[in-house]
Amino acid sequence: MSKVEQTGTEVAAHDPESLRLVMPGPAFRPGDQSDFSGFPTFTPGVFRRPEVHESAESMTELATGLIRVLDDEGHALGPWDPHLGAEALREGLRAMMLTRELDRRMMIDQRQSKTSFYMQCTGEEAIACAFQSALRKGDMNFPTYRQQGLLVAAGYPLELMMSQVYSNSMDPLRGRQMPVFYSAREYGFFSISGNLATQFVQGVGWAMASAIKGGSDIAASWIGDGASAETDFFSALVMASTYRAPVILNIVNNQWAISTSESVARGQAPSFAIRGRGFGIASLRVDGNDYLAVHAVASWAAERARANLGPTLVEWVTYRAAAHSSSDNPSSYRPNDEPSAWPLGDPIERLKKHLMVIGELDEGGAAAMHERVENEVRAAQSKAESFGTLKQGPKPSPREIFEDVFKTMPESLASQEREAGY
Repeated sequence: MSKVEQTGTEVAAHDPESLRLVMPGPAFRPGDQSDFSGFPTFTPGVFRRPEVHESAESMTELATGLIRVLDDEGHALGPWDPHLGAEALREGLRAMMLTRELDRRMMIDQRQSKTSFYMQCTGEEAIACAFQSALRKGDMNFPTYRQQGLLVAAGYPLELMMSQVYSNSMDPLRGRQMPVFYSAREYGFFSISGNLATQFVQGVGWAMASAIKGGSDIAASWIGDGASAETDFFSALVMASTYRAPVILNIVNNQWAISTSESVARGQAPSFAIRGRGFGIASLRVDGNDYLAVHAVASWAAERARANLGPTLVEWVTYRAAAHSSSDNPSSYRPNDEPSAWPLGDPIERLKKHLMVIGELDEGGAAAMHERVENEVRAAQSKAESFGTLKQGPKPSPREIFEDVFKTMPESLASQEREAGY
């Protein structure tokens, strides 16, 4: 008789003479009261900032600790403090607020059937927004569906993002992609692949091509904690390590792969970042809700890549405060109080507090910024909706399914176009 032991629950009697397995599970389940008092948050400012040329072997402690800059009172501490100016901090706060307001309105529109599907990044805004601020024009992100902050922080027009969600006549992708599967080459945002983990091998390949061509642009690949168990993840690490590809490999550990706890994909390892150590890749584990820490580590990794010192693997520790998608009900697999109990706080509130501590923002200024953000998103939404939504407005012609597929249309497709009457 096979035996499986579930974490926290004994599902089979122990027999010392037989083999047994362990099925990892979440710390808390629906109906439990969340208690993260045992979660190792580490003290802000305590981890050293190595020189970019240091070997991966010399920084193992950074792959199992947690690099933090902001403390609970809003002070910036330690060697990873990027010393950003007030204007850069305010712009970072604005980008995160725009991203959250965009998500809020699009989620409402999904419930009103103006779009078929939506995915929020609530609670994760600092990762994409701060990361983007550390890149240069020409660098390329290979994102998943929860890095919309990359586009917002890069200044991509909100009305185009919304139009893609609505699949309306202003949709840059002309209805060819799922909602939230953006694509904007000129903004360094590669077309999103629905097959998760492909982003890692794609990004490594693009980075290698950039180096082969003698370019100066780097790549950044993105993956979630759950998809890091895919074979593409490990293939990418081998290639990146072997050829020292100029790429930043990002693992967004938001604690949940849809309804599966991060512990399933992580296994018995102390972190996801430590996986890079076995490939000789510089690996760091970072507080993903700390805008300053994200910017600092992203800048460090980018400098390392541009100096031909190879890839960096970064685990961003955060929490998916909202549902996985508009089709998900998180109350079926986690306690309702878990998002509010998360010990690393809200990234927007943390950066706002920091600005107040250094005297660059007050309550009135924060309220005014929030109002401006709401007005900006509302105006973009009105413009996007004027071009239609999922249920109303002009639709693309069916003939467009034949266009923008091949540079030169093959005869097999041309014959189908003629047969269809176009």
